[in-house]
This record gives sequence, structure tokens and C-alpha cells, in this order.
Amino acid sequence: MKTTNLESMEVNTDLKFFTNEPDSTLLKRFQKTLKNNTQFFDVLVGYFRTSGFFHLYESLEEVEKIRILVGINANRETLDLIEQAKSSQISFSFSNKELHDQFSGQVTDEMDNSEDNISVEIGVQKFIEFIKSGKLEIRAYPSGDIHAKVYIIRKDQNKSDEYGKVITGSSNFSISGLRENLEFNVELKDSPDVKFALAKFESLWKDAVDLSEKYIETINTGTWLNDTITPYELYLKFLYEYLKEKINIDQDDIYKKYLPGNFLDLEYQNEAVKDAKDKLDQYGGVFLADVVGLGKTYISAMLAQQLEGRTLVICPPVLKEYWQETFSDFRVPADVQSLGKLDKLIKKGVEKYRNVFIDEAHRFRNESNQTYEKLKQVCWGRRVILVSATPLNNSPSDILSQMKLFQKGHNSTIPNIRDLDRFFGRLKRRLQETDRRDLKRYLGIVKENSIEIRENILKYVMVRRTRSEVLKYFEKDLKKQKVSFPKVSEPQKIGYKFDEELDQIFNETIKLIKAFKYSRYTPILYLKNPDPQEIIGQRNMGRFMKILLVKRLDSSFPAFKNTLNRFINSYSYFINMLDKGTVYLSKKYSNKVFDLLENDDEQEILKLVEEERVQEYKADEFSAEFRQDLESDLETLKKIESLWVNVKDDPKIDEFKKILDTDKILKQKDSKLIVFTESKETADYLASQLEKQYGDQVLAFSSKSSAMIRDRITENYDPSYKHKKDNLRILITTDILAEGVNLHRANAVINYDIPWNPTRVLQRFGRINRIGQPRPVHIYNFFPTDQSEQEIGLEACAKSKIQAFHSTLGEDAQYLTEGEEISSHEIFERVNSKRFLENGGEEEIDSELKYLEIMRNIRDSKPDLFERIKRLPKKARSAKQEAGCQQSLVTFFRKDKLKKMFLADTNEVRELDFFQAADILKSTPQIKRERLDQDFYRYLEKNKDAFRQATTEIIREFKQTGGRANETTLINTIKAIQKFQGLTDDDEDFLNNVLVLLNEGTMGKHIIKSLLKEIKLSSKNPLKILYLLKSGIPDSYFTSSGLASAYQSSSPREIILSEYLIKGD
Repeated sequence: MKTTNLESMEVNTDLKFFTNEPDSTLLKRFQKTLKNNTQFFDVLVGYFRTSGFFHLYESLEEVEKIRILVGINANRETLDLIEQAKSSQISFSFSNKELHDQFSGQVTDEMDNSEDNISVEIGVQKFIEFIKSGKLEIRAYPSGDIHAKVYIIRKDQNKSDEYGKVITGSSNFSISGLRENLEFNVELKDSPDVKFALAKFESLWKDAVDLSEKYIETINTGTWLNDTITPYELYLKFLYEYLKEKINIDQDDIYKKYLPGNFLDLEYQNEAVKDAKDKLDQYGGVFLADVVGLGKTYISAMLAQQLEGRTLVICPPVLKEYWQETFSDFRVPADVQSLGKLDKLIKKGVEKYRNVFIDEAHRFRNESNQTYEKLKQVCWGRRVILVSATPLNNSPSDILSQMKLFQKGHNSTIPNIRDLDRFFGRLKRRLQETDRRDLKRYLGIVKENSIEIRENILKYVMVRRTRSEVLKYFEKDLKKQKVSFPKVSEPQKIGYKFDEELDQIFNETIKLIKAFKYSRYTPILYLKNPDPQEIIGQRNMGRFMKILLVKRLDSSFPAFKNTLNRFINSYSYFINMLDKGTVYLSKKYSNKVFDLLENDDEQEILKLVEEERVQEYKADEFSAEFRQDLESDLETLKKIESLWVNVKDDPKIDEFKKILDTDKILKQKDSKLIVFTESKETADYLASQLEKQYGDQVLAFSSKSSAMIRDRITENYDPSYKHKKDNLRILITTDILAEGVNLHRANAVINYDIPWNPTRVLQRFGRINRIGQPRPVHIYNFFPTDQSEQEIGLEACAKSKIQAFHSTLGEDAQYLTEGEEISSHEIFERVNSKRFLENGGEEEIDSELKYLEIMRNIRDSKPDLFERIKRLPKKARSAKQEAGCQQSLVTFFRKDKLKKMFLADTNEVRELDFFQAADILKSTPQIKRERLDQDFYRYLEKNKDAFRQATTEIIREFKQTGGRANETTLINTIKAIQKFQGLTDDDEDFLNNVLVLLNEGTMGKHIIKSLLKEIKLSSKNPLKILYLLKSGIPDSYFTSSGLASAYQSSSPREIILSEYLIKGD
């Protein structure tokens, strides 16, 4: 059969044409041809990449001479100059320096993006070896417009009859051109063709600029093959690359800064403002979380100066005036509203605000309730500044709630943590799966969670310094401005002793409280058919009332007796209501109770319980057990009442009066004291007792106190007040004054109740432990003891009493400490620790400021070293001996703003945080560099795999569990009504937008729950459901936050540096 021309062409393709298709790569052709008696190999290409050589060097071993002539891959500016020259008919050529620089940049860029393996290194070293021996030369043509791709192969005429061959076409001398890309090249074997190409090559070669030495210099100094980098230089490079966004923040001026006349321009506060502004610009929100006493309100005012648009401040009512005055002093126009005015704010409209500052943001820890939902409506799409000294003391769920005021739950901009709900849910499950009875392990998990949150979340959105950090790293500025912090005295433990009879009454009371069921406050649990969604709220209510009773027992005998009496009246009233056949219950109050407990508003709690009659239940809807438990509880209450009815003595107030008269600090006439208690009734009781001796020098303050009383406190306790007075010496207050107010004319804090939550103690102590406090500051803590104190000591006896309270509450003890996981032993240890008070409750840990100081000192005192470190190549490497370690490799990676460090050894790969990596990499100039071996690449691959896995997005799946079930149900409902044919285009767009909100985790849990409840009653009518969605979802949710993702999945993964660790002696 006759063969067609096309078929004939296909038969001969493998002889002349190379397309990089299977069995037709130019690389394979070169590998075969160059080994076959080749004497000279000349290359003329527009783009030269060493990667082309990596794969050919073995084939070039027997070649006598290699010449490579390249064009320069010019940058955009250079190309523009060339085009201008052409249009003006002017010849353009690079100077020798420009050629060297352009070429060096290309080599550096190629090596930055090369594979990381031993063959690349061997190939490059072989290339340099060929240059040094004279076997290889590389030159660049000074004109910028070479685009040829010509490869001339000449044979050794003593060994071959063939003169040579020319391959030309589309392939550059790179691995892409030789193997990866689809190309079209042809091989010419006729001698005239080869000689023509050679003549042209020779004419260009003689005018070209030699680059051989520049190549060697670039490889040896500007790429990862630089083998002179010392461990010390690599350590500094690590610090530079990790911290470079912050290194020069101390040199930047704050724009539009105005300070009141008497306000010091402190460096540590300026740095906080600049750091917060940067985080706010990147992520839309920031925690201002310096420890108590460092001036967060002032930092907030200075930050607000830097932010365009209108500013809203939301704070507790008692602090409203303070925030208004502070922002006014700093000339910052702002609307200041109290926490309870969210409805009013939303009604008036919040569209005009661009910035929202929230003081005591930890109060909004439950994203399932209506108050949180209102706050989110106010915040969403705006810059959010959360002012809190204690974000790290909160549970993972609390921090998640606050993060979601400015971040989407399933589509956040936090590097590598796209799904915040998933991340925090994992931490929560880890804690739930740990047995609380194994306290050591449980608290270990709490600590691990805290570290994960700090390293993966808070380091991007939190500004936090401890007092010790400020003193150490801003010492020069503080001394210059004559600023000091007060000296903290050792905490004083005050034990008040129960006599034998009183101790028996106390122990019996504890036993009875333990058996108490709190049935009157958990009626929903006794319904024959309870709503599952209401059970959690009822259980919380029981916990709250239990905590109330326990705390009042500790606070004071009068407070406990009054609470007991109210409980008895409440039970009697409720049983009477049940006897009449009808019970009225409210489901709304449980979400308010926690806040009322914090504000010591016990009467308001009971008022809510008694008066909010929302739903009617018949007596037969409850189980028989309900009546039995009510009567049992009432009997228990009356037994407790009978135990205390004849108790007249009060050893606690007696001890208090005694130390006021005898303690060398407290008895001084110029000492000003703040006495904290959790009970308003205790405060009033103390005031009535102390007034007998100290008259109007004593004042009790609570949330119910008048503005006149508050003014008197300001006159006597606020050092910034112009017309100071000294007619008040003992201020007794609930925790309403524990945060945000200036009281540091006082020099002593007395905790009259057991300080259950050490964080609250820090807040109280922070009222006097403030910058500018001229006197030493003191703290006194009251603890109950008994007759055994003489035998076992105050500490052991006090711990025993605290443990008695803890065991009374069982698992509910965590609510006693307001969610902070802490043992009774630790309560005593922490609140009586001077170090705890000085460091803001944080352990002595490494500080980022320490490493910033190292780099700033080098910048200022050794600028040449700073420049050298800055210019060390990407993927820099070094090696050192490390005593006590096994052979391993530390690698620092980056992907956009995400930075991660991994350590690989023979057994495992583990992630390091910044401080762990810094500790391993830390080196001195005297430590010598060791030689790298081939195991380096094996460990590097392990680290690369770990980083790749850490940065690979997991496709999120909705799970029908926990809080996600409602979200999924609503998504499915919307997808169902999207099939309805009566929808308009606008309706379809609206539903698509709602799905986006749900998929990104923007919509609040309370709204989702409310919508589903309404939908359930809507008879599944699609148009009615559409109306419910439109009326039930606030418009603010459709406001974009305007944030670009800080984590771009398409951005490259980069190796910044690696340190090879060799086992030392």
C-alpha cells in the first residue's frame, strides 16, 4: 500500500524533530548525542537556566570545550528602554555592570526556586568546576534582543566521520525547554548548516561579556549553596525574617498624634499603637491586651487618632464617663455607649461607624445568646478593637466568640486557620474528652490549648506585654522620662478562725448544700416532655444559684443569712403556685443571670425568676419527682437556717478590725484602702461595722450607688483629679470598680472574700498597681481556718476550707472560678504569689521583645552586619554541633504571612513555635560551621512534607453534630426553596447571599436558631420562609468586612532557612 506524506513524516520524526512528547525529548537527544564523540558544544539561547545543566553534566564530562552565550532576561524597565531606543533608531546595549547584575539576579532567582536535592547541588558544583578548569565559558551578549535557541555540536574528527549537527527551534537551555514544555525543535546534520551556525555564533561570541566569574560569585554568595554562612549569622537571619515587620516599628512616627499636656510620650505605648494599627489593617480586629496598669485606655485613644471614620466605644455603664473623658482629653471624637444600650444603638443605626472599641469584651463570651447577636450586628463590617487584660484566661469558646465579631467562622483571614469553628471545636473536644478528675492531665491539656491558640490565632491579632517586659525592654525610655512602677510587697494572708462550734456548723452546712437539688430554679428539667434546647439553660440556672449560695457563705454571715432567707421565700412561693395547679415560667432570664451574678445583683436575679411570667404550665405536666425535690430542698434550707439562727459571733469582721488597728501599713493615716467583696450586702455590713470606729472615712460603693458617691471616690482616689480631697480612707466596693477606673492614690487592696478567680484578683490589684504609682503597693487576702490551724498551719488549713467549697460544687467548680480551670491548691498559691501579681498572672516565658531588642541593637550599632544578614540568600543553610541532641534539621518556612518551623530527626517531624526554634538556633559568633552531608536533604524533605501537609486546605464538611446541626438544617431549607419557581431574580440573589453567609460562618447561632423556630411554624410555605429570612437577618450581615485574605492558597511555599544539627559531645 502506498504511504502518504504525513505517514512518512511520522516515521522520520524521531530522527529530526524533538517536541518533548514521550520518547521525543530534547534532553534525551542531548544525553545520547553528547556522549558520542562530541568535542565542542556551543549554546546560543535567550534564556539560560542552570537547571538545564543539572541534567546534562554527566553527558558533558568527555566534552573538551563548552561555550554558552546568553541573552539577558531583562526586567520591565529595561525592556521599555530597549523599545524607546528602537523607536528612536538608537542602538541599545547593556554596560558590563548591567549585564553582570542582570545575570546575577537571574541566577539567584533560579536558585531560589530550584529543587532542593543533592543532584542540583552536584550539578552546580560541577558547572563551577568546569568553569574553573577552563572547560566551560559563559558569556552574555550586550544587546537585549537575543531570542535564538541554537545548539551546535561538533564531533572529534579523529573519532568520527560526522562533522557535527545543529539543533534549533523553540527550546531554551532550561529543564522546561529540554523536557517539560511542549516544544518544536529540528536537528540539522549537513556540514554547511553547522558551519553557518558556528560562524554566526563566533561573530556574537567575540562581542560578548564574560560572566564566568560572576556566576561563581553569585552561586557562592547569593544562593543557598553559599557554604560560608555561620550558625550565628543563620540565627540572626531567622530573627530578622520572623520579626522584620516589627523591627523598625520603633522608628516610625505616629501620624496625627496629640497628647494631653500632662501625658507622657512613652515608647512602649507608641509601639503598641503601631502594632495594633498594623494588625487591625490586616485582620479587621485586634485585642489590646496589655496587663493591668499599662494604660490600655490611653493606647486605645492614641489608636483611635490613627483611624479614619467615626468611632464608637461600648463599655460597662460605670466606665462610660471615664472613656468619654479620656477620648476627649486626646481630642478623639467618639460616641460612648454602655453595654446595655445595644438595642438603642441598632435602632438609631450603626452604619455611620467605622471603628468599634469594646471594653471588657470577655463579657460577650456566649455567641448563642441575644446580647452577643446584637453586639455582632454593631461590629460586623467594621474595625473591632477588643480591650481586655485577660483574653488568655478565657476558654477556647470565649475567644472564638470574640474573634467572630470581626472574622468569619468558616472563612477567616487568619493564616492557615481558614475554619475558626473547626479549630476551636477541636480544642474544645480535646478538653471534653479529658477526665477532670485527673487534674494534672486536665490542666496540662488546658495549657496545650492555650499555647495552640496563642501560636495559631492570637499572635496575629493581639498586642500584649507584661509589666516585666515593659520594664526590661523599654528601660531606657522609662528612665529618661522618670517613669517607674510601684514596688509590689509580698501578699499578706489573713486567716480568720472558726471555733469548734462554728466549724461544726460550717461543715454541716457544706454537707447540706452538697445534697441540695436547686429544683425551684430548674423546673424545665422536671417536665414530662421538656424541650431539649431548653435543658442546657436550666442546668446553667441551677449552677448559678448553687454558686450564689456558696459564695455568700464565704463572703459574710449576714449576706449568707439574707440569701438563705430569700431562697426559702422563693421556694415557699413556688410550692404554693404548684399547689394551685398552674406554674408560670420564663425562659428568657437564664442568659441574663451570669451578668447579674458578676454585678452582685442578687435581688434582680430573683426578681427575674419570680416575675417574668411568660409561659403557663399545668401542675400535671411535671413529674411527681418535682414536688418531692421542691419539698426536700425547702426542708434542707430550713435546716441550714436553723443552724445559723443563733450565730452572733463573726470572727471574720473581728479579724478585719484587728488588722486595721495593728498592721503597720493599714493603720497609717495616709494609707488609702480598697476592700473588695462580691456581695453588696457584705459591703454594706462592713461599712456599718467600720463606721463605728472610722466615721465618714468609710464608704461602701456598688452598682446601685449614686453619681455623688462616685464623685467622692474620684476626689479621693483618682490621682489625675485636679481638686483632690482626703476625707475618705476605706473604700468598700463590689467588683463594679475592679476594672477600668483610676484608684491609684490607694496603696492597699483587701480581698475580703476568697478570691476564687485569680484573674479577678489581678484586675482588682490593677487599680493600684499602675504606672506612676509613687508608693509600694500591698494586697491582703482573707481565708477561713479552724482550730487545726495551730497544728497544720494557716496555709494547709485555708486550702482545706477552699477544697470544701470546691467539692461542694463538684464539676460546677469551674463556674465558681468563672471558667478558669484551676485547682483549689492553685487558687491559694497564685493569689498569694508576688510574682503572679507582678507578671499579670503569666508565667515567666520568653518574650518576642527580647529578640526584637537583639535585632534593633545590631541595626543601630552594627549596620554592616545588619545589611549582611538582610541579604543572606533565601533557603540559607548552616550546620553546627549541638550537645545532647541527635542528628536533625530545623527548617523555617513561609507562605504569605504564615510562618512555621519544623524539626525533623530520624524518628519524627514536629512543629516548633518561635521561641523553641529561636532557642535551638541560638548561636554565638564563636560557634563554627560544620559540614553538611547528604542526610540534610533527607531531613529537608521530611520538613517540606510536614509544611505541605500543614498548609493544605482540608475540604470542609458540614457535620450533623453540635452547633453545626442548625446551620446545616437552614442551608438545606434554603436550597429546597431555591427550587420554588415563583422567586424573582432579586429573591434568588438574596438566597444565594444567605448561603454565602452560612457557608462562611458569618451568621450568629442565635439568629439561626430563631429563624429555624419561625420556619417550623410557617407551614413550609417558600414565600413565607423567604419573608422570614429577609426580616430576620440584619442588613449589617450583608456588609462586607472588606478584608483580603491574609492566607492565599495560591501563594508559594518558601523555604527561608535551615540549620543542620550534628550530635556533639
